[in-house]
Amino acid sequence: MTTSATSHRKFAIAATDGTCPRCGATRTPDQNYCLECGDALPVVSGRLAAARRRWIGRIGWYPGDWVWLSLAALVVAAAGAAVAIAVSEHRHAAHRSFETVAGGISVREPAIQVPTGQTPTTKVDTSKLPTAPEPGAPTPGNGRTAWPANQTGWTIVLVSYPKTFGHPQALDTASKAAKKGLNQVGVVDSSSYASLQPGYYVVFAGIYASRAEADAAVGTARQAGFPGAYSREIAR
Repeated sequence: MTTSATSHRKFAIAATDGTCPRCGATRTPDQNYCLECGDALPVVSGRLAAARRRWIGRIGWYPGDWVWLSLAALVVAAAGAAVAIAVSEHRHAAHRSFETVAGGISVREPAIQVPTGQTPTTKVDTSKLPTAPEPGAPTPGNGRTAWPANQTGWTIVLVSYPKTFGHPQALDTASKAAKKGLNQVGVVDSSSYASLQPGYYVVFAGIYASRAEADAAVGTARQAGFPGAYSREIAR
């Protein structure tokens, strides 16, 4: 790891421990709530904080404390999938080797014969086929939605990264958010908008005409894996 990368990661750890992850305001270690936005602040002492620092020291960025719960759920899901596959293969093997015992002689079940010149037909359950999206329905993009020029509106802030080194991480997070089904996902430079605190790359989702519309969509963003998502006005 280069000296520049090491210094950047040390800066990221200091920024994570010393600022609010929601609005970027400065905080103290014993502060439980942000004085600017009122959001509950993550603890900066104990095992969880130590794990957070190790993560940033190795990866260079941190998605949020929710990642540990997600990793545990992923391990449980993977174990369940492995058990299901093993059971399915066992049953399939048992079905292939099934024999009917009649009169003390082992007799294999005869295969179904198909008359020459005919092909077996398979009934297709059309109820499970995918349907085309309705006309005008929003579709996920690639996380590169640009905020309309000279337009004031509302959006949902997913994550903010310091401008010093956070542009690649912001673009990566935007791509992941788009793949999770969030619409109109993009990245803006907060220094270009008077309504945002300067010095950050802000990953946003959605372009709304009113705060009420943005607030109504916050729950969807949090369910997609961004528990700190909140509505915010974008104005120059």
